[in-house]
Amino acid sequence: MTSETQEAGSWGGLAIAGYGITNAGTNVTSEVGDLTYGGSDNSDNSGVVTYLRVEYTGATFTNEKEFNGVTLFGVGSGTTFSNVSSVNGGDDGIEFFGGAVNAKNLVSINSGDDSIDFADGFVGSIEGAYIKGITKAGIEGSNNGDNGDATPVTSATVSNVTMVVDGLGNSEGAIYFKEGGGNISYANIYVDGISLGMKIKSTDAAANTRLANGDLVISNFNYVNAPSDWSWGGYAYDGLNSGAAGAGNGADIPNWASGWSE
Repeated sequence: MTSETQEAGSWGGLAIAGYGITNAGTNVTSEVGDLTYGGSDNSDNSGVVTYLRVEYTGATFTNEKEFNGVTLFGVGSGTTFSNVSSVNGGDDGIEFFGGAVNAKNLVSINSGDDSIDFADGFVGSIEGAYIKGITKAGIEGSNNGDNGDATPVTSATVSNVTMVVDGLGNSEGAIYFKEGGGNISYANIYVDGISLGMKIKSTDAAANTRLANGDLVISNFNYVNAPSDWSWGGYAYDGLNSGAAGAGNGADIPNWASGWSE
């Protein structure tokens, strides 16, 4: 799915609305498209999305309303979502608002905002991700922008991830623990050339409380080509430079993405 105009933001992107649980409520209206989503069924089935590549997405209506490459609103675990790539988009690459879908093998390259983002009580998983050309955060995990303590709390697992800055900004770190964060586990993370490991705002009381309580877990973490003052935001983590392979091929595109993602 691409655009005749080969420029970021030249069309919207793909948005899927389901009946999964979000901490933003039920019958929520999406940021763009005025889609209604959210319900009480985290096993909801929104169909099958596999071997999809979207390019040049991120059309902007206002400063508060922008399309992502692919957006999943309240999408449940009955949905198959795998081998999905967002390339050269103007906003976030792939974003999840609530729901419980278990995503596998995602690629986000040269996204204009965050590469992968989840929020609003997302309780699914991301297994396998290749992120290159990071503008803001590699992965942004949030609970709720209006109430960091909203329930159900975002509870996600993220594993087998490679992040490569490749000349863009990376202004918000490899991981941004934001707006209450959540109960989030990261494992087997490989980063290349990233100057900041994790961002968390000192004013985000809910996120800092969860950090202190051990609700953020990061294990088996490997970084290369980092500045001498590389920082993990003061967070104590396990498994530094313990040989994590990330998505499976170091800083290069993993074998599972060869031929459809670049």
